[in-house]
Amino acid sequence: MRYISAPQRSQSVLASASTRGGAVSAEVSGVMGRGGLGGSGGGSGVSPCLAAARRSGLDTEQIMSWIDEQLVARGIRDARVLDAMRRVPREAFVPEASQPLAYTDRALPIRSGQTISQPFMVAVMTEALMLRGPERVLEIGTGSGYQAAILAELATEVVTIERWPELADAARATILSLGYTNVEVIVGDGSLGLAARAPFDRILVTAGAPRVPDALTRQLSQSGGRLVIPVGSPDQQWLKVISREGDRLDETTLDACVFVPLVGADAWPE
Repeated sequence: MRYISAPQRSQSVLASASTRGGAVSAEVSGVMGRGGLGGSGGGSGVSPCLAAARRSGLDTEQIMSWIDEQLVARGIRDARVLDAMRRVPREAFVPEASQPLAYTDRALPIRSGQTISQPFMVAVMTEALMLRGPERVLEIGTGSGYQAAILAELATEVVTIERWPELADAARATILSLGYTNVEVIVGDGSLGLAARAPFDRILVTAGAPRVPDALTRQLSQSGGRLVIPVGSPDQQWLKVISREGDRLDETTLDACVFVPLVGADAWPE
């Protein structure tokens, strides 16, 4: 496991070799799809990732193999998640200088001293949400906007909250440039969620919390609501999945991880 200093919005994940292919590390920044299409993918056309790669002069052989080598081989099984990862052009969310590395399984720097997440970690957390298509999703920690775009391929509506206005502005512009019409980027305190728009079918948090914020569980749908969040100390968290049925909350623990702190009124102090 690798710890990355706090300014980088980072995490490391440990997973069993049998299900994830060994220990991995990642750094996270954290609509139905383009034009409300729901990320149908497939078809006979060239995938957006491959088409964008060709335009950018990237290694197209790498683009065609990265899903199998980085995700499937390490335990990602949800076909819709894999298809979404194929469709979203990751190089659109990184600076031009980093575009040749866009499809490597590593975090890359973005503006404001932050990073775009490792693709594998995006896939792990997205798969844990168990999205089927009609859901309304709240994301805490927009970062580059890449995770929000993945969610946009898989759900009807995505609302994403970012603390840093400059990151929110950049992510909003990128998402719109790619044609996603059902992602809304908001600047605010993600630890408080967005009560005015609740309930949400799914909530995804991309920073480590000292506990599961009450505000977020209250904003989950009472019928099958699902929250994915890293919880623990500043030095070590576990990826938790909270499911809700009525007033009942059930918790499942997934992988060990290390994220930068979730800062806010219902989380770590600034």
